[in-house]
Amino acid sequence: MSDVATPVVEEGLMTSTFIKEMLRQTRALDSYGTYDGWPTERVLAPYILTKEQRREIPVIGDPDEVTLSRVRAFYNAIAVMIESECKLIAVPMVNITHEGFGRALITVGKLVVMDRTVRDAHRFGFDSFSKMKDEGDKLLSVALEIIGKYPDVAGL
Repeated sequence: MSDVATPVVEEGLMTSTFIKEMLRQTRALDSYGTYDGWPTERVLAPYILTKEQRREIPVIGDPDEVTLSRVRAFYNAIAVMIESECKLIAVPMVNITHEGFGRALITVGKLVVMDRTVRDAHRFGFDSFSKMKDEGDKLLSVALEIIGKYPDVAGL
């Protein structure tokens, strides 16, 4: 993990609510305290992959557990953000096959507020921290819109 280069970060981006939650979710995966004392940029650096880095990752074989845990952390962060916004329990469910394909769902009550197909989980990542935040914010806003449209179902 120490061989990952720290990406360049825009000013103020690391203080956004979504990036803070991603940091919390990623640190939660660190049961041995490896990330203690690391800056945010270094902890979240594995989520940032250039196109060249993605091409170098083989899609043959099972995705490794570290990559799968990153996928789960991303969707867990979105679920936590939904909970903090609407005060209802959001449950993320990520199911990825050994081939790297699957689905990520977030439900609130009986309502499915997010349904994403996951392809090439081996190569899960974003071009920049800004794009990761934008994707998270986009999924969050759509989920909140759905909850606002069907509050009775979300409250079940």
